Amino acid sequence: MEPARFADLWTLDPEVTFLNHGSFGACPKPVLAEQQALRARLEREPVDFFARQADRLLAEARSALAEFVGAQPDDLALLPNTTHGVSTVLRSLPWEPGDELLTTDHEYNACLAALEFVAARSGARVVVAPLPFPIEDPEVAVAAILSRVTPRTRLALIDQITSPTALRLPIERVVAALRERGVETLVDGAHAPGMVPLQLDRLGAAYFTGNCHKWLCTPKGAAFLHVRRDRQAGIHPLAISHGANDPRTDRSRYRLEFEWTGTVDLSPYLCIPSAIRFLGGLLPGGWPALQAHNRDLARRGRDILAAALGVAAPCPDEMLGSMAALPLPPAPGTPPPALIATDPLTDRLFERFRIEVPVIAFPPGPHRLLRISAQIYNSPEQYERLGEVLRQEI
Repeated sequence: MEPARFADLWTLDPEVTFLNHGSFGACPKPVLAEQQALRARLEREPVDFFARQADRLLAEARSALAEFVGAQPDDLALLPNTTHGVSTVLRSLPWEPGDELLTTDHEYNACLAALEFVAARSGARVVVAPLPFPIEDPEVAVAAILSRVTPRTRLALIDQITSPTALRLPIERVVAALRERGVETLVDGAHAPGMVPLQLDRLGAAYFTGNCHKWLCTPKGAAFLHVRRDRQAGIHPLAISHGANDPRTDRSRYRLEFEWTGTVDLSPYLCIPSAIRFLGGLLPGGWPALQAHNRDLARRGRDILAAALGVAAPCPDEMLGSMAALPLPPAPGTPPPALIATDPLTDRLFERFRIEVPVIAFPPGPHRLLRISAQIYNSPEQYERLGEVLRQEI
């Protein structure tokens, strides 16, 4: 298929050059149709759907997801998003004054806020390991994280793929090295499912949370939390519901508590199997071919834009997934007041040229990055157009 044919499989506006799949994903037409059918099925008989069908349907979705991410189905809890998963773990664990919660300065702002929240309530403190960007070698990131470990380090919250800088960190080496030092890891895998191959049982992290609506392309509101079996007793959902005192013994307390936390739209979770099948059927080589295609396209896009901006690639190719970030000249005038604020260049690119791509303040202040995404509906010509526009605007 040509890129235009792939684009026709999504509902994206053809007048917009959409280079920001990484922020919220984009759901293909067949998966959206599946979601609509599920919603219609629910509304025809809500009691039958929730009381009699949902348990089986959720089990099927969890089983398909478990096979995809290399885990056991009963170790997965379905959640609305990764931010929800991070807060679930952080607010389940008991913290004491003096405990240290380790992370990096590339961590997603919402998750940093969650760390600060639990630390402020308990007297713990957040320790931030600075990672260089540009970066020459993934081992530099490993060393930077380990350099901040102390006898008081209780947990490390580490990205697998960083949000602002789009770095693919060597998470296997990080998790193993931290465990050797007696520190468990909560992996923020927001971008990982569908972008990179996952084998969560082999990874061995105590906690891993990832989105399905990004690179798996499910409808919005589908994510998961994987908790290692020996850690499940201490993890509870943010909303305590019927599972807390359900007398059944046919499944773990962890699964009972997370299975039902109140009435919600289950359709994003139930679309996980169809999204896996659909994306995996786009190329002859299945998911490995799709992931390789998107990674190669991100590298090509980065190189096109680096040449247009006159900058060097800020990281080695082995640290790329399906996104790439490049430094831009400092922002003129007053920088955005917050990490989540929109840089004026983002709006200008959209309003004047109909190009959707994020410009991110990193580090906070006048410094900023341009981050591109590469999904199969994108093409090298789109990055070339962005490069031409940037030469005009910067």
